[in-house]
Amino acid sequence: MPGLSNPFVTMRRGISHAVRPYPVASLPTGRRLELPGRGTTFITDSGQPDGPVIFLLHSVSTTGLLCWYPVIPELEREYRVITMDHRRHGRGIESDTFSLDDCADDVIAVADALGIDQFVAAGFSMGGGIAQLAWRRHTDRVSGLVLCSTGPYFSSIDPGRLALEHRIGKALTFVDRVLPNPSDRALDNATGHPIKWALAQVVSTPLGLQGVFGEAMGNFDSRPWLGEITAPTAVVVSTHDKIVQPERQQLLVDGIPGARRFDVAGGHACCVVGAEKFVPQFDAAVREVTRAVAPV
Repeated sequence: MPGLSNPFVTMRRGISHAVRPYPVASLPTGRRLELPGRGTTFITDSGQPDGPVIFLLHSVSTTGLLCWYPVIPELEREYRVITMDHRRHGRGIESDTFSLDDCADDVIAVADALGIDQFVAAGFSMGGGIAQLAWRRHTDRVSGLVLCSTGPYFSSIDPGRLALEHRIGKALTFVDRVLPNPSDRALDNATGHPIKWALAQVVSTPLGLQGVFGEAMGNFDSRPWLGEITAPTAVVVSTHDKIVQPERQQLLVDGIPGARRFDVAGGHACCVVGAEKFVPQFDAAVREVTRAVAPV
C-alpha cells in the first residue's frame, strides 16, 4: 500500500491543489519568526487577539497557508489563528535532519515566541501526528486536539520501500534544480489566479525530500499511548480517503478517551479539494473542543 510519502502521490495531490483550487481570499499577512536555538520559520498570526488560540499544523509537502487557507477566514471570526511552515517545508526552519518530534517541539517554540501559554493543536495528515506529539511531549501546553485525515501511524518502515523512496527522492532533486525557488513575493501574492499562488506554495518544498519525510512519518506511532491523551479531542474523518483509510482514522476515535468523530465526504486532500464540505465540519470540530477546554 502506498505511503503518504510516495512522491507521485504527493505530486498528484499538489496538482489537485493547483488545478481545482478553493477560492483564495483574505489571506493573513505572514512574517518570519526567529526561534532561539532552532532557526527561522514562517508564520501567520490573525483573528481575535483575545480569542482561544488554534494552531493549524499542515500536511506533508505543503505549507501552512496552502493546507489551511480555506478555513482561516471562518476561524478568524472567533479565534486567534496561527499557521506555521514546518521545518524543511516552504519557508520553515532549514535543518539537516527531519523528525516529527522536532516539528512538535518547533510548535511549542513558536508558542513561546508569541507569548502563548496554551492552545488547541489542529493537524491535517502529517500535522495530525505532529499535534499528537505536541501533546505527548508538552502536555501542559496543548489544551485540545483536532485531528483531521490522520491516524495513530502513517506507513510501514520496511527497509526496501524506504530505500526506494529515498532513490526516487534523489532522482527528483533534478526537478528541484530545474524549478526556480519561489520568491517571497510569489508566495505572498494571491491576487492573481489561484493556480499561480498554489503552484508557488507546492514547489517551495523540495520534491527531493520525499524519502526523508517518508522515513520520519514511518517512525511515528502513537498507538501505545493514545489512551493516555486527556485533552478534549475531535477527529475529522475523510470518509473517501485512500491514503489514510477511514478505518485507520477511526483508531483515533476508539483509542482517545472521549474523542468525537466528525465526517467529511471527501478524499485525502479534502481540506482544499472539497473544502466546501470540509470547512463546516472542521469548524464544528473546533467548536466542540474549544467549548470543552473553556474555563468553567
